[in-house]
Amino acid sequence: MATEERILIKDCKVVPMVKGLAEPGDLYYEGEIAVEGHTIAAVGPVGTVPPGWRADRVIQARGMVAMPGFVNAHTHAAMTLLRSYADDLPLMQWLEQKIWPLEAKLEPEDVYWGTMLCILEMIQSGTTSFADMYFYMDQVARAVADSGIRGCLSRGLIGLQENASQALAENRELVRNWHGQADGRVTVMLGPHAPYTCPPAFLEQVMAAADDLRVGLHIHVAETGVEKDDIERQYGKSPVQHLDAVGVFRYPVLAAHCVHLNAEDITVLKERQVGVAHNPESNMKLASGIAPVPQMLEAGIPVALGTDGAASNNNLDMMEEMRAAALLHKVSTGNPTVIPSYQAMEMATKNGARALGLRDVGTLQAGKKADIILLDFERPHLYPHHDILAHLVYAAQAADVQTVIVNGRVLMENREVKTIDTERVLYEVSHRAKRLTGK
Repeated sequence: MATEERILIKDCKVVPMVKGLAEPGDLYYEGEIAVEGHTIAAVGPVGTVPPGWRADRVIQARGMVAMPGFVNAHTHAAMTLLRSYADDLPLMQWLEQKIWPLEAKLEPEDVYWGTMLCILEMIQSGTTSFADMYFYMDQVARAVADSGIRGCLSRGLIGLQENASQALAENRELVRNWHGQADGRVTVMLGPHAPYTCPPAFLEQVMAAADDLRVGLHIHVAETGVEKDDIERQYGKSPVQHLDAVGVFRYPVLAAHCVHLNAEDITVLKERQVGVAHNPESNMKLASGIAPVPQMLEAGIPVALGTDGAASNNNLDMMEEMRAAALLHKVSTGNPTVIPSYQAMEMATKNGARALGLRDVGTLQAGKKADIILLDFERPHLYPHHDILAHLVYAAQAADVQTVIVNGRVLMENREVKTIDTERVLYEVSHRAKRLTGK
């Protein structure tokens, strides 16, 4: 159960991710935040909170920066169990020879504990919402409910497999049983894996389910050059244009990767209001390529950031992802002004919320959900304070996150995660990984 506690966060620098919230053009300011129940009651410069408003708890945040929690827009949470199991391989060899055979051995409780490890790592690095695609997703939903984080979940669907119909039925059940549950922290989408694993006939079945259930889709799109070439050879269109022709983009879509795009693809994504999850570190590690992120952002596409699974990253640190996105696109374009710090932060917060269809998170505003993180700026690597935004992207570390609040509930304070038994999680994960790998 979420607390109805009133919390006052005072004497901090506030980065609301809303331009001009304090004064025109201000991106951060000395301020305070009042939390009441699940929501932000007031946020702004010192003196914003009404004099008669009384807090049950005051968080003295002098020397700290308050900002919206990070939104990890693409994960496979339970793949923490496979972290560093198979590295330095091409994507399809990595999947077919290493990952898929091991995943076939997974049991439901393995997915629960692998997800709890993922959530523990995400909370400790400031992530408050994540989008996940995997299987045994009822176990992922249970982990979200138990831990206090916010999750947008989908059952991965591979239309070419014999269990495709059963998997779609499981995704339907996930929607019916979990959508809107855990004080609204669990939302559910359908999860067709990719156009190369889901033929048009199967995508038609998924879209029929989307019509019936009124939910969106989470799908991998144009991740590799091989995928692009295969889809073009099979259907005569790029992956994006193929999905558009099939009708997938009639629905709210979270498209992961979108690495191999042409100008027409970008136009389609913009016109169909598709949210894109950019995964720079995973794409670099698997040598999948460099997504045309600057062009997508210029077109007005809400490009978010995701870590992908811990087996292909190998961590779930959104601060590293922000930094990687900013640096990768500067060097790939030869333009040091591409993706400045504030834009990188937008990708990690408000764009992520928009891509996941979460209208009430991603910014610090009165009436929005109280998903807030506090970072300790009294650290040598964050001095002097010339530019708070630049520090957040180019200098800050996961260990600087001190406090994490989701839905008005304090999940971590002074680096102590209060909702997860860390020792139990580490024991369970170690035990289960040994069973899976025989090591």
